[in-house]
Amino acid sequence: MTSPQVESFATQLRQRHVNYGSLEETADAIRSELSIWRPFDDVMNSDLAAAIEIVRGELQDVEILRPFSIVDKRPEWYKGPTAGDRHWPALHEYLKTKGWEPDTVRSLDDASSEVVSLLGNPNEETFACRGLVVGYVQSGKTANMTAVMAKAVDAGYNLAIVLGGVTNKLRQQTQDRFERDVLRYRSRWQLYTTSDRDFVQPANGGFTMPAEGHAQLVVMKKEGSRLKQLRRTIDRTPAAIMRKLKVLLIDDECDQASVNSSRGEFDMTRINEEIRRVLKALPAVSYVGYTATPFANVFINPYPHGVGEDLDDLYPRDFITALERPSGYFGAHEVFGSDSDDDDSRERDMIRILSEDEPDQLRPRSPKEKETFRPVMTPSLAEAVLWFLASCAIRRSRGQGDKHMSMLVHSSQYIAQHDYMSELIREWVNSRRDDFLSERGEAAEQLRTVFESERARAATADGKGIAENYDAVRKYLPEVLDQLTYPVENGVTDQELRLDFSGKPVTCIVVGGTVLARGLTLEGLSVSFFLRTSKQYDTLLQMGRWFGYRHGYEDLPRLWTTEDLASKFRSLAVIEDEIRDDIAVYRKNELTPSEFAVKVRAIPGMAITSATKMKHAFPTSMSFAGKHVQTIRFNHQDSEIVGGNWDAASRLVDAAIRTAERSERKRGTLFENVPLTDIRRFIRETDISEEHMDLKKEYLLQYLNDATSGLEIWNVAIISTRSETRSRRPLGRLGNVPTMRRSKLRDASVQYADIKALMSRADILIDAEEDPGDREDWNTYKACRPEKPLLLLYLIDAESPPHPGRKASSRVPLDAVSDLVGFGIVFPGRKDRSGSYFSVEIDGRSVEDTEEGSDELAELEQDGADA
Repeated sequence: MTSPQVESFATQLRQRHVNYGSLEETADAIRSELSIWRPFDDVMNSDLAAAIEIVRGELQDVEILRPFSIVDKRPEWYKGPTAGDRHWPALHEYLKTKGWEPDTVRSLDDASSEVVSLLGNPNEETFACRGLVVGYVQSGKTANMTAVMAKAVDAGYNLAIVLGGVTNKLRQQTQDRFERDVLRYRSRWQLYTTSDRDFVQPANGGFTMPAEGHAQLVVMKKEGSRLKQLRRTIDRTPAAIMRKLKVLLIDDECDQASVNSSRGEFDMTRINEEIRRVLKALPAVSYVGYTATPFANVFINPYPHGVGEDLDDLYPRDFITALERPSGYFGAHEVFGSDSDDDDSRERDMIRILSEDEPDQLRPRSPKEKETFRPVMTPSLAEAVLWFLASCAIRRSRGQGDKHMSMLVHSSQYIAQHDYMSELIREWVNSRRDDFLSERGEAAEQLRTVFESERARAATADGKGIAENYDAVRKYLPEVLDQLTYPVENGVTDQELRLDFSGKPVTCIVVGGTVLARGLTLEGLSVSFFLRTSKQYDTLLQMGRWFGYRHGYEDLPRLWTTEDLASKFRSLAVIEDEIRDDIAVYRKNELTPSEFAVKVRAIPGMAITSATKMKHAFPTSMSFAGKHVQTIRFNHQDSEIVGGNWDAASRLVDAAIRTAERSERKRGTLFENVPLTDIRRFIRETDISEEHMDLKKEYLLQYLNDATSGLEIWNVAIISTRSETRSRRPLGRLGNVPTMRRSKLRDASVQYADIKALMSRADILIDAEEDPGDREDWNTYKACRPEKPLLLLYLIDAESPPHPGRKASSRVPLDAVSDLVGFGIVFPGRKDRSGSYFSVEIDGRSVEDTEEGSDELAELEQDGADA
């Protein structure tokens, strides 16, 4: 273990190394300065020498393992930070002063080195690299960008261009972040943009000659006119300078505006065309896109048509990197759970569903009413506001009064409605202020009731709950009310009225639209009131501003939304992971990004992104190979459907009894070698709820019908538990069988039952030939099975009350008309070997045809927009 003095010297070396040619020169400077105040004795010399070796060890060549990337092979050139580096050591130390844990900094170090190692080699005269980095929504992708930029400049890149979103607010946020994190020594940087000034063509026409050890920075809005000025600057830069420029072009939120969404095969949208022209004009450039929703990016045609020119598109042909899930990240699994019944306890009870009549009281029904409609304070909106006030008081009682605290209200895409909603909330709170402060009246009683209700539900969810009681936190309420502001964020908000987290702690209820749904970070977000919808996966995921980090208040976040949106997000929580799982599979099998693209396009039946971004996707083959599917939504009140499904399962069981090999296993009854004809008949006769987003009966049957090999013989299992309940009807010749408990989500629709997860991972081991050992994940368990499809039947008790002590607050009895039949299928094969089964022409509507295309987004993306 090193001494505090050695650690202190090491920190000084990292921070100051940027100003000197070597570690030894840096050490001499430290020694000289300290000698002014006290003699530099032998012990201090020894400690300084030890610190030099520590820092030198951190900067020596290492093997970059690339555990999270799929790559197109090329020569390796980057071995990690070196002794001569300046910018990364400075950033490294700065992150530690911000309170980053050592493991977090180390993870960022590894991930950023992996990305830099995949860039073009700046020692070469020319190169053209295209890459994609996939993160999580609100997960800290910008930190990876800053680290990549710092290391790239240390390695020889000398011009960094950052496309920082489509609005001024996002560009400014990105500019401030890079200046704060990377530009620790401003004398070594030439800035073409500032917080208040976007990019314009320099007075001398072009870029200047880069100086040794120095770099130039552009952080610009992703806008046609700005990009055109960038291209003109490149065109007017002398050839001698261009040969010296090694450019790192970072495209933040690269699935927005960058991807070509023109309808014609030979057409390009303006922003897409300008980016492509910029890349063509640069002789040595690495383009790296960052996004949490890469669907549109992997649908880019790797072999595009230009407009009479050889303009390659932005397909990430060289590498795709999926960043590791950050420690402490509050994401889709925490909010919506996973697709395994084993993991149900991971889901937090934070979703609150609006009643069916509330949306129409909060937003206009048609565009004709967007200027005249006035929202009213509904019970759910009132509860959300009250809980936000309570959560702010709780956080202050925890010593977090110096932190930002925010609530998001995202109810309409229409700009006029944002002011009306903000005014409604502000007047509602102000009119009750005296009651809140005096602890008298109906408003004060409502606040206490909401506090106690949410405190009770939080305790049931995780066993810990909210420790604070109401009387202990209400004394902080005056401070909350005094500091509460009501900013509005949209495309026309005046700059002085915009949300600003750069100064003193902010406590705010922010109302807005598309600006809040992409890139902009809401610091300290604890309450979201969300009504916006979209039929596109990427748009919905990006709207999830409630994802992120909630250190010290993980028990407080709440989301008020509609049942339909909650249902869509639960499906997306699974779909999102599939992309990252596939990247891991392809990396293991050493496939290239070009091969990866074909496989990603095989998600069946989804409106993944806008149709214009998917014009090259529909010829792709699709497959269920290597996947598992399950029924989780049921038309539980329809007697005909429920009874018909039970009859279909009974016929399947009787057929298996006649022809298959039967055995009793630990988790139920197994029938081996059941013919595909019996399976196909069962699927055809079973009603699969249309509420499933990722399990459509027609696609499943088509896959079974077109399969040529590997699916002829199946195993069928009836999963059973130790339940004392037995089925109301006989299951064919098996008679009355034990049923299991699968309660439904409390806030699901009255039209159908959503149980969230049917299968447990261990269920698929019922026909396993190997022991999985200590690893407990789907892929490991599947690898233990024979190369044979497995159909699992689950017989669900009609009542199914919540299991005692297991997240009872988020569950209610199933209350079906009779016992239900659910099923899961585990398909053999590998996800990366889809085969040619059939093409799916996905009918996702373009952004112009959805509500996102009206009003605000059109305003944001117009040339010269000043949003």
